[in-house]
Amino acid sequence: MNETQTASTPGAARTAGATGTAAAAGGRKSGPVLEVVSLRKHFGDLVALDGIDLTVNEGEVVAILGPSGSGKSTLVRCLDQLETIDGGAMYLDGELLGFEQGRSLRPLTDAGVRAQRRRMSMVFQQFNLFPHWTVLRNVTEAPIAVHGVPSAQAKAAARDLLAKVGLSDKEDAYPRQLSGGQQQRVAIARAVAVEPRVLLFDEPTSALDPELIDEVLQTMKALAATGRTMVVVTHEMEFAREVADRCVFMAEGRVIEDRPADEFFRAPETDRLRSFLARSMRANDERQG
Repeated sequence: MNETQTASTPGAARTAGATGTAAAAGGRKSGPVLEVVSLRKHFGDLVALDGIDLTVNEGEVVAILGPSGSGKSTLVRCLDQLETIDGGAMYLDGELLGFEQGRSLRPLTDAGVRAQRRRMSMVFQQFNLFPHWTVLRNVTEAPIAVHGVPSAQAKAAARDLLAKVGLSDKEDAYPRQLSGGQQQRVAIARAVAVEPRVLLFDEPTSALDPELIDEVLQTMKALAATGRTMVVVTHEMEFAREVADRCVFMAEGRVIEDRPADEFFRAPETDRLRSFLARSMRANDERQG
């Protein structure tokens, strides 16, 4: 998006960048937590996202499904501002992400982007833990260094999170001493430690051996049950069916279907989704068999 473009405004006219008192009180406010409007992203001649619209409400778990190359990972990377968008707009609690409104739109400063990113957390495919830090420091570093939480408070909260993901006995271990599933559970604890408004997951089980997948999915299920707002890019069909409130099917950079999870799996509206679900279920059965 360049400075002469105008951000699309969801619903009625909205003052871009307004945070209000709700944001100061932890970001809680009525209406959607996250809105994506006509989002576009390209890499050279490749159109990765072609007019994506998405709304995520407070406490919702939204699963993003689709074939490889459909734009799923690009979407969550744009939401976390790891990629610069080429058009459209994204809002978190009504605040325009990545840009500020003057006479025209201007990209936010690096400091402004960092401040916005503190309100979302991403769990990556490859864990992205710091290898030279212990588990405890991986979980406490952002709360202490970025959010200014006192060390003792951050460590107590981290130990509570590690207990919840079943890793109380690993706080002094280093990532290389953990299995892939354990590393991903540490990554989930790290993401939750900063109390984000939205948790983003980019194929969190794709790098794991099959026997380690379930322990991560169980951790995510428990997290969803606490009412966290989550956007999950995944190929785990049963997880999406059981845990998601809504499922979004993407193909070729577009949203093809966006429906409640039960309807999504029980009565898909398009041949494209029906075909995708049939292939995915067969692959899942073969993996489990």
